[in-house]
Amino acid sequence: MKLFIPDKVFINPVSMEYEVGRFAREQLEKLNVPIVEGRRVLIEGEFSLSSSCPGHCEYCYLQTTQGEKPYMKVFVNIEEILAVIQKHIDENLPNIMYFECGSITDPIALEHLTGNLKRCVEFFAHSENGRLRIVTKYNNIDSFLDINHNNHTKFRFSINTRYIIKKFEHNTSSFEERIEAARKISKAGYPLGFIIAPIMIYDNWQKDYRELLDKLKSELEGYEEKITFELIQHRFTNTAKELILKRFPKTELDLNEENRQLKWGPYGKFKHVYPKEKSNEIRDYISQIINENFLNAEIEYFT
Repeated sequence: MKLFIPDKVFINPVSMEYEVGRFAREQLEKLNVPIVEGRRVLIEGEFSLSSSCPGHCEYCYLQTTQGEKPYMKVFVNIEEILAVIQKHIDENLPNIMYFECGSITDPIALEHLTGNLKRCVEFFAHSENGRLRIVTKYNNIDSFLDINHNNHTKFRFSINTRYIIKKFEHNTSSFEERIEAARKISKAGYPLGFIIAPIMIYDNWQKDYRELLDKLKSELEGYEEKITFELIQHRFTNTAKELILKRFPKTELDLNEENRQLKWGPYGKFKHVYPKEKSNEIRDYISQIINENFLNAEIEYFT
């Protein structure tokens, strides 16, 4: 797919003190992206390469966590970020400490502008007690293929049926592009996993999910390391529903609360999920296909 190019960029002048900031500006200037300087930027938190996402997935939980008008933000003080990470690792010795890259953004989507994630993979490759986990819907992964990653970084691809990707996951890599990217990552020897989410019930859903997993099996032939699967059914909160309908007034997402049951979420909000009978059907069907196709599969959870 085409790489993300912003319409306009606001640059904090302080970012020019960092190599990544200067690199990012050079890339943006080559792309003739309008640049506005002088905006005061407040950086919150101690570990994040970026926030928000150029994808426009209609169901995404970022709809409710990034404000009504989310915008992409990248952080260029990568050496300072890595120093904070090392501090956390040292304080947690002798345990192995895992860091998640992708909880509030898709880092691969913005990698071509900063190179931050490659720097992180290289850092963790030499870390005895630090490990990195990445999750993405994008296929911009070629810059990671020649890294001696030391099996310390795990790539997880968020995948779904052709129907769901085309219908609801706008500005993301296609069905074929994601599976091809996963194949490349497997050939490069990275630990590998897949998040199948959100799993939806619609006409021909069973046929479509079988196609997805059959295709995945075919492309990963020869990969003998463990492959993890995380299975997440479609859910929504009342707040998310309200924002989704504002942003996507013609959405065809099933947001009918009468077809759902309430489930108490870990962050103090009720979520509308499929009724137990339907939920069990999803879990059992997808799990069966995974176990048929992958002898080296581990289904970490279904929720």
